[in-house]
Amino acid sequence: MSKLFAKLAGLFSNRTPMGVDKAGNRYFIRNQEIDGFIKEKRWVVFKGEDDPTSIPVEWICWLNGQRKSAPTPQEMAEMELRRELVKQNVARLKKEEEEKKKKNNKASSRKTPTITKTTGPDLNSFMRQFPTSSQGGKESVLEKEEAEEPQPKTTEPTGAGSSFKPGTWQPPT
Repeated sequence: MSKLFAKLAGLFSNRTPMGVDKAGNRYFIRNQEIDGFIKEKRWVVFKGEDDPTSIPVEWICWLNGQRKSAPTPQEMAEMELRRELVKQNVARLKKEEEEKKKKNNKASSRKTPTITKTTGPDLNSFMRQFPTSSQGGKESVLEKEEAEEPQPKTTEPTGAGSSFKPGTWQPPT
């Protein structure tokens, strides 16, 4: 019980104010001894509603221990100015991008490119480049393909599935 009372009393008596942000949130620090080690506790007291999104990035870094020293008011003002410049640059770049799109739309409306669907290479014309085999009246691959019925090109799978055997497929090695 005495530890609990000491912690509650320590919250109000040993806290050192470190700063205030633009939203009015106040930041504090306290050194606390835990198991013989002195540990630094950092926290924020919100002004009004507890809204963690109102904490600036610099103060979040300080609260998490990513910074040793608390941000100064001058540093906060510089960072706020930098954020405003970034917002202005983003707005300017978006405007330039929209103008480029408008120019491209005007230019593309004059010229309408035709987009055609491309197919794979023509293997028959490729095979015609090679001489046919004249060994003992054997049929060439080209002649075999021409003898077969032409099947319509489709992307749908073919076959009845009669050769399917569950559990026999192995990945290639």
